[in-house]
Amino acid sequence: MGEREPKYSSLGEDVYRSTTVPTTQSSGGVVDSFRRFIVGSSQPLSDVSEKETFIERGPLRRGVSADNHDVELKAVAAISVNGKSLAKNEKLCVEERVETSHGTVLVAVQGPRNKPAILTYHDLGLNHVANFQTFFNFSETKNLMSNFCIYHVNAPGQEEGAETLPEGFVYPTMDELSEQLIDVMAHFNLNRIIGLGAGVGANILARFAINYPEKVDGLILINTASTAAGWIEWGYQKLNARHLKSKGLGEGTLDYLMWHHFGRGYQERQHDLSQVYREYFVQHLNAKNLALFIDSYVQRSDLGIVRELDETKKDKVRRITVPVLNVVGAHSPHEDDTVTFNGRLDPTNSTWLKIQDCSMVLEEQPAKIIEAMRLFLQGLGFAINVSRRRLTSNASEASSTSRSGLDSVPLTPDGSFPTDKEIRIVENPIVSLA
Repeated sequence: MGEREPKYSSLGEDVYRSTTVPTTQSSGGVVDSFRRFIVGSSQPLSDVSEKETFIERGPLRRGVSADNHDVELKAVAAISVNGKSLAKNEKLCVEERVETSHGTVLVAVQGPRNKPAILTYHDLGLNHVANFQTFFNFSETKNLMSNFCIYHVNAPGQEEGAETLPEGFVYPTMDELSEQLIDVMAHFNLNRIIGLGAGVGANILARFAINYPEKVDGLILINTASTAAGWIEWGYQKLNARHLKSKGLGEGTLDYLMWHHFGRGYQERQHDLSQVYREYFVQHLNAKNLALFIDSYVQRSDLGIVRELDETKKDKVRRITVPVLNVVGAHSPHEDDTVTFNGRLDPTNSTWLKIQDCSMVLEEQPAKIIEAMRLFLQGLGFAINVSRRRLTSNASEASSTSRSGLDSVPLTPDGSFPTDKEIRIVENPIVSLA
């Protein structure tokens, strides 16, 4: 007969698992048994620090690999992933205060000032840090934006750490906020800009382009409203502004800001990201300054633009003449606003882009938005040498020979076109039968 062999049982009670432990061993529970199987230690799991999870601790058990060779597990450790932060990185931008005809604004400059200018304008409750910093830190964005100098404009009193605006301060209207950009351009000696705006900032940049089309090369606008506020929006915003002035940031106003940026059901879709913004609103918002900004936005006038398809009448109507990339997220509460805006734009120089599975496109889908921006900017004649980064060698090989009339050009190892090669567009080989 021999020594009695120990009995084995599954670690789980309801579902059988192939990993088992002897029932004859003393155990502090299923979790302790699993830990002993991994780390080969008799120390109870409760004695391990909460911050310490399966770090190297003494000899580890040996196992057998699939090909029957002995392998030894060196260490099993939990990797701590740093959470997203909206803290300002002061090394990225140089901040300057600019005096305008309608007050002082803070402008953060990012990049060499001898390059073409992209001017950004933020959304409600945000500033250039909370709205754009993460996006411009994205690796693909850096590759494209190295061809530009970025000028981040903050609305009066909305910059991080802003002092409360004095009593009786008359906040600029939406048209006056757009007029401030003329003084900003004069301060930095800019002749033309490319506008990148979100929400309120998109509306301001659209007004600027209507009044000064000769100073704008193109617009990239996110969640743009082109009409005056409706009664429901007017009521909500007025109530929010009143609470911000009298009681500060209340739960109702906080919920409205979260809806404004994320739409409905955001906790199920983007719990971590929405939690970061919720904490940001609680800790960094200047409630009274935001109330004045809200009042200005809710009293906005209609852009007054129309779509005119008759070439002989286009010069007689109010319209946006510069190219426009009109962007919205599929879960954004402002989708209908962008559809209305798109219906008032010239279809020959505008594009409506709806990005799936997101509401804040710059935060949730930066790769998709930067690809759209690349194509848009190259259509304007900028950043011609920047190409899309290929993810696989097969994609690079497939892209090296174009099916749309480009001569075959071998790609560089990083998947881009070599700058010393000439890319020649050939004639369409299909002969017309007409």
